[in-house]
Amino acid sequence: MHDDLIARAQAWLAEDPDPETRDELAKLIDAVDIDELADRFSGTLQFGTAGLRGEIGAGPMRMNRTVVIRAAAGLAAYLRKQGHEDGLVVIGYDARHKSEDFARDTAAVMTGAGLRAAVLPRPLPTPVLAYAIRHLGAVAGVEVTASHNPPRDNGYKVYLGDGSQIVPPADIDIAEEIAAVPSLTVVPRPTEGWEILDDSVLQAYLARTDAVLAEGSPRTARTVYTAMHGVGKDVLLAAFDRAGFPAPALVAEQADPDPDFPTVAFPNPEEPGAMDLAFARARETEPDLVIANDPDADRCAVAVKDGEEWRMLRGDEVGALLAAHLVDRGAQGTFAESIVSSSLLGRIAEKAGLPYEETLTGFKWIARVDGLRYGYEEALGYCVDPEGVRDKDGITAALLITELASVLKAEGRTLLDRLDDLAVDHGLHATDQLSVRVQDLSVIANAMRQLREQPPTQLAGLAITRAEDLTQGTETLPPTDGLRYTLDGARVIVRPSGTEPKLKCYLEVVVPVGTHADLPAARAKAADLLAAIKRDLSAAAGI
Repeated sequence: MHDDLIARAQAWLAEDPDPETRDELAKLIDAVDIDELADRFSGTLQFGTAGLRGEIGAGPMRMNRTVVIRAAAGLAAYLRKQGHEDGLVVIGYDARHKSEDFARDTAAVMTGAGLRAAVLPRPLPTPVLAYAIRHLGAVAGVEVTASHNPPRDNGYKVYLGDGSQIVPPADIDIAEEIAAVPSLTVVPRPTEGWEILDDSVLQAYLARTDAVLAEGSPRTARTVYTAMHGVGKDVLLAAFDRAGFPAPALVAEQADPDPDFPTVAFPNPEEPGAMDLAFARARETEPDLVIANDPDADRCAVAVKDGEEWRMLRGDEVGALLAAHLVDRGAQGTFAESIVSSSLLGRIAEKAGLPYEETLTGFKWIARVDGLRYGYEEALGYCVDPEGVRDKDGITAALLITELASVLKAEGRTLLDRLDDLAVDHGLHATDQLSVRVQDLSVIANAMRQLREQPPTQLAGLAITRAEDLTQGTETLPPTDGLRYTLDGARVIVRPSGTEPKLKCYLEVVVPVGTHADLPAARAKAADLLAAIKRDLSAAAGI
């Protein structure tokens, strides 16, 4: 058994084009480190609708140049079978370890397969790549990023020619082509022949960002901004400058790209402590709001002063604020969100007489909604210009929320005041999340099995009026691994994360509100209900 493992590792080593991972693997083989080798050779990183994502290192269960070259060869074969023999593939990358190498390898493989490849000129936000696909008429796009994952990770996200991320069955078809690559020796990889794009694509994207704002709107809101050690700063500053907003005060320690993310445990604005430096900067400069991007700048976090303290707005709160702002500006078209996001969006759309759709989790689904005008997901993702970027975009979302803050500032009001108005108009929609990060993935499978075999009949004293196993799909949703419980005045969805080793439970309670004076009592009631649902759900799932 051990001999077979060592033989497979040696075969991998013989093909690996990267001196760093070759050296790493050679040391493991020499040390006969069976546990570590078994972990790295226990299978292969699975290519799915999120593309690839994993820890950087040697072996088929890690992100490395060998895995990326195979993935690129599979994608190239898929595109050729789709009739795109000489189509253009545009490639972007962030500033993580190995991102530029993975982008260059992808360009070489595409060129070797007879396709045309164009690479963005330097590490840039994911939305610039999503924009470039449509702008350049590409048949596909690749973004090398692990978004807000830990520093040791990297990833590989694939878009098709409509500018949105792949969905089934394309992911399965591409995965089959990847599996069919017998060895790296049969993958032609020329050393030149692809185009390195100039800044014209970025300039076209920036020109497009102007379109998300209303002509002549106030542009006075002052911001603190953190790029979270990612690639957002230069593009966001350029967009704010074009729009005429005051220049954001930067969180200097996190302003420039750093693949080691030294100031945060996880480079995700939602994680505890990630916003501490931004809040410290806000206490110095007293801005109207704090804005954060995640490292590839496709997400946007917003924080406001609440009493004496700064607090992050939930993704659902920002989602509702942006929706209401677009309605106030007379936006037409379909408003869409994922099933794990707040039902408040549906209420806002209904009152405005606008079409509304729910999709599965992920912008790959939201972006495909017919006639989409605005889409959001509670995990800080907002699509405010679907004709330009068919994906979440943390730059244009930052512009739009800063415009809204400016409009409210001119009225002597704040984002929190607007949220109060929405609660009075539609009921208080309070959301929370129970998120369990695991080392052992069987914990997640066991929790899902326990909920399926012994489903709860009530949570927080509220009867469950409807329980749905989403693996069966619904009238409007394709199958997915998840459970949805509808309660009297509440909703719960439980699902494994698609990108991280987490079990995620999304909770929402809706408390009717008569007037602004009723809001404190409604908030207290909502907080109690959410805490009780969390407690009862934890017990029911055995977590």
